[in-house]
Amino acid sequence: MQLAEIEQIKQQLIKLDSAAISDAMDSLNIPAGLSGIIPRNSGMKITGPAFTVRYEPIIPEQGKFLNAGNYIDEVPSGHIVVVDNQGRTDCTSWGNILTYKAIQKGIEGSVIYGSARDVSEIRRLSYPLFTTGIYMVSGKNRAKVVETQCALRIGDVNVCPGDWIFADDNGVLVIPLQHLLTVIERAENVEKTEQAIIEAITNGEDLVSAREKLGYAVPWEHNS
Repeated sequence: MQLAEIEQIKQQLIKLDSAAISDAMDSLNIPAGLSGIIPRNSGMKITGPAFTVRYEPIIPEQGKFLNAGNYIDEVPSGHIVVVDNQGRTDCTSWGNILTYKAIQKGIEGSVIYGSARDVSEIRRLSYPLFTTGIYMVSGKNRAKVVETQCALRIGDVNVCPGDWIFADDNGVLVIPLQHLLTVIERAENVEKTEQAIIEAITNGEDLVSAREKLGYAVPWEHNS
């Protein structure tokens, strides 16, 4: 996907919210939500292609030091880092040093299936961060990167390099690249349907009537 196309997609997606996108994904019967991964900065909304990273636990050898985070140099501007550290809450896989480099490179944000530290500093930097947990213990000599730009499985959701991530105050969604345009169209229709229902009930119409008349059961089929 070319840079101009990426920017166009971002402009379309950023106008939406995760609830509408989730409903659009439901209409396609595709699991999308990364359950348990929550925002660590409120009011953030990000979207972009995934750069995937997989960690695994290690038992360190005496006197050896393993630094787990050098992959950050490979991440392109405009992408979102998605780390699979097996949901670990006993050590971290994101912190302040990675955050400073991510900001310098123009990375959109980070989604961590695991824990992060230095959260107060990351909040001060207004860097979008979504994690399973917060903990202070370093991942150095406890976990290592075994693969980048690989397929991940987080809960019941597949995450492949180049799939699109959407994250806001409600959580994190994964949109498979091959379904991206369909999801955008359906999510836009969901928002139109729900806005029409809100307008109807605000003007005094019964909720049951408004939902039935305006297609609440299949909001992605909204007709303008």
